[in-house]
Amino acid sequence: MKISVIVPTYKPQDYIWECLESLATQTLSKDVFEVIIVLNGCGEPWKSDIERYIALNMFDMNIKFIQTDYPGVSNARNIALDTAAGDFIAFIDDDDYVSPTYLSSLLEKAGGTDTIVLSNAVAFNDGFAKDPFPFKLSDVYRKYSGRERITLMSKVRKYFSGPWMKLIPVNIIKDRRFDVRFKNGEDSLFMFLISDRIKSIKFSDSSAVYNRRYRQGSAVTSYRSMKDIYKNSVRMMRCYSEIFWSAPLRYNFNFYLTRILADIKVVLIAYVKKIKTLHD
Repeated sequence: MKISVIVPTYKPQDYIWECLESLATQTLSKDVFEVIIVLNGCGEPWKSDIERYIALNMFDMNIKFIQTDYPGVSNARNIALDTAAGDFIAFIDDDDYVSPTYLSSLLEKAGGTDTIVLSNAVAFNDGFAKDPFPFKLSDVYRKYSGRERITLMSKVRKYFSGPWMKLIPVNIIKDRRFDVRFKNGEDSLFMFLISDRIKSIKFSDSSAVYNRRYRQGSAVTSYRSMKDIYKNSVRMMRCYSEIFWSAPLRYNFNFYLTRILADIKVVLIAYVKKIKTLHD
């Protein structure tokens, strides 16, 4: 098995069918990749709906469908990683979808066991897929995709705020997992955790497109209080520091510093917004 595609989901809406359809119509041979769907923190009617869709539309594919009562996207991804049989891992959120050549283009560029391949990226608001908006990762792709040598300290590091839009060798992940204590920032923390094993970064051709959906009510757009933001950022910085100082010769100090500064920036932005709200 070449690729394990991991799709965590919680009380999914109709957008999940677009996600699964994009995987069912991949140009890559169906016998070289598997799709692991983990329904977390809920059961019916979503469980039966997904099982019905798989039976009707994905019956000729390698599918693992797992349901767990324990909630959390990190837990769902960890469960999937524990069962993954592929040499490479591709994470896709249930409200996103990918182009038909996404997996084949990523795999074509895959190198050794220490090389991550990044895809093209497009972002859109829910309901407006044909009207994508300006997206920083789209700009990064256009600027860096033609370069031979790419490092974490270029603007490519913006891709490392989460596990999507990339093909990751399973040997980079190994026994490392997402931190289930976090509901915000856990994606960036995971990518930093495995960054010491990344020796090379490549880009796929432009046909491999990850379509990122932004919708109201998602973890990205949900309201958080100033207190919650501050507490989470402090905990995040502590975890980054624990990871870095556990092996300072393996991890990139400058990359570590950018993670710390990013959390400080999150707190400052939230504070400024709060002050503006009080004055309005």
